[in-house]
Amino acid sequence: MLQDHFDRWHVLVLLLAVFGAAALLLTAGGGGDAAARSELNRQLEQDVAYRARIDFLQDLYRPVLDLEKSGARQQALLKLEEISRRYPGEGYGFIIKGRILLQLDAVEEAVANYVDGVRLNGDFADRQGPFSAWNEINQLVSRQLPSFSERARTHPDNATLKRVLSNLHYLQSRLAGGCE
Repeated sequence: MLQDHFDRWHVLVLLLAVFGAAALLLTAGGGGDAAARSELNRQLEQDVAYRARIDFLQDLYRPVLDLEKSGARQQALLKLEEISRRYPGEGYGFIIKGRILLQLDAVEEAVANYVDGVRLNGDFADRQGPFSAWNEINQLVSRQLPSFSERARTHPDNATLKRVLSNLHYLQSRLAGGCE
């Protein structure tokens, strides 16, 4: 039944939510407002699910981060590819891939990966949070935007430069608090 980490984490989240809800029901007085208790239970379930997701992602991407830290960037990219096949559309993987590609001087691809990650989860563009990439995205934008702006101005017909410049402007907007 519990074949992989993903299934185990779902069961853990479900159990934590059930025990949390039961604890709230036992400690809440009988004369309280049912709607307020229901809202409290819903908020508790969301908080438990959020914390479980954070723990799950940290465990899932730990091997990639360890490879990156040791300088084995190509192996880290291969491990990321393996994870992304299993969990497609997970934004944290795009952020990590963008960082690694930037270290490998593949700026255009790095920018595209940061954009994909932020589009999937806007929390990466927030200043605070467990997976905030605000500082690294801000450095990327502040270092690369002037260069790509100048290159796009001198080569106005280059579609690749226009796309990268558009992506940098998108990231700049999200860092400033803009939304989709």
